[in-house]
Formats: sequence, structure tokens, C-alpha cells
Amino acid sequence: MEYRGVVLDVDGTVVRGDEAIPGALDGLAAIEAAGLDRLFVSNNPTKKPPAYEERLRGAGIDATADEIVTSGTTTTSYVAEQHPGAKTFCIGEEGLHDQLREAGLELVSASDDTEVVVVGIDREFHYDDLRDAYVALRDGATFYGTDPDIVIPSAGGDIPGSGAIIHAVSGVAGREPDAILGKPSPVARDIVLDRLGLDPEEVLVVGDRLDTDIAMGTSAGMGAAVVRTGVTDDAALAASDHEPDYVLDSLGDIESVLSE
Repeated sequence: MEYRGVVLDVDGTVVRGDEAIPGALDGLAAIEAAGLDRLFVSNNPTKKPPAYEERLRGAGIDATADEIVTSGTTTTSYVAEQHPGAKTFCIGEEGLHDQLREAGLELVSASDDTEVVVVGIDREFHYDDLRDAYVALRDGATFYGTDPDIVIPSAGGDIPGSGAIIHAVSGVAGREPDAILGKPSPVARDIVLDRLGLDPEEVLVVGDRLDTDIAMGTSAGMGAAVVRTGVTDDAALAASDHEPDYVLDSLGDIESVLSE
């Protein structure tokens, strides 16, 4: 298959912490040489795209903000479209709060008439947040999660991600989210394909997670390549229902896919 675009996961695929993963720069050079359009698509909602641009540039990757989509991007886009101006209680970090405000949503700390609860990773998650989310959801607010990642890679090893906090809120509220809006959701898929302006079969997804990156690719008819530089190992591959088209040791091996 001759691909015209590539969707690249960020953490565990391109960088770990603030450093490029070995082989990643070679892989990006091969993608550029092949003339593919690219998007960096992350399930990390803590940073706005310009902050991601700065982070990637610090790792030696010449990225621009308009090439970057995060679960904050997809969540904000969807919530603002479905609930314009809604009173929104958000468990998340400042980058997510900023995006929601900029989209015209009214962020509330705790309110009897909260309309929407948005939950993502928050490294200062507090019992009071859990209580306030519980009250809002008990009173009928709509419940959205940014992304399903239970753990995420960091420079010091895997740490709890958005999915862990979403599960805590879901458990106390006794209800599942109405939608989780990062990869592999249809919302994220549609935003990615719209940004690229390509048909699914023209796009290759490369990532380290079978249940998000590979699931989004295969469910949409895109090509899918998993890299071993993040959370996926042979045991995970053997146990997963999501089967990638390619298994790569790192992004540096992508030239073998593009030359087929």
C-alpha cells in the first residue's frame, strides 16, 4: 500500500519524557523523505498544541502546532460543539482548562447546575475533586473522559494516566462516561482524517498502544504499525484482540514499511 499520510503517537513512540526515543529521528527523516503528510496525535490532554510544539522542538523534532492533535483538542472540540457555553466542571491540568475556556465553556469549581463533567489526568487530583464530580454526576451532568489510558510512559517509568482518574470518578458515580474522546474514539478518528484530508486507506497509524493507536487505525481501515518502544511487548501482542499490520522495534524501522 502506498501511504500518503502518517499519524504518529507521541509518548512511547517519538519521545519519552523530553528526549527523542532512539531511532525516532531517523524514522521521522524517512517519513519526510517519502513525502508523507503527518500528524502527531497524543492522548495526553495536559498541554495545548503550542506547548507540544515546544516540547518536540526541544527533543530535536521540527514540529508545528498545526501538526499536533491531543485528547484535549478532541475533547474540547466535541464538548464545545455538543454543549456550547455549558457550565463545565473539569478534573484536569491547566492546559485542558485553558482549552475549554477558550472554546467558550464556563468552567465552574462546584455548582448545583453543572451541565458537563470532563475528566482527564490531573497530577494534583484531590478528594474534593472526586466529591464535586460525584455530586454533579448524581444531579445529572453529562460525563466525558479525555482518553482511556490507564498508565502512560514517562521519563521515570509508567505512571497513572487519565483512565485511572476516570475509573475513580466512574466508580463513585456508579456510571460509565457518556463518551471518552481521545484515541481510539470516532471523534478522534474523524478529526485526524479531516486534518489530513485523506481517506483512511491512505493513512498509516504508528504507536505503542494496541488498545488506542492500533485500535483506532484498524477500526477505521487505516494501516497500523505498533512499536516496541512503549507499553507493548510480545505478551501484550499475543493477548490483544487488536492486530497491527506491522510490528516495529522502533520508529526508526518505518522505512521498511514505506518501501513496500
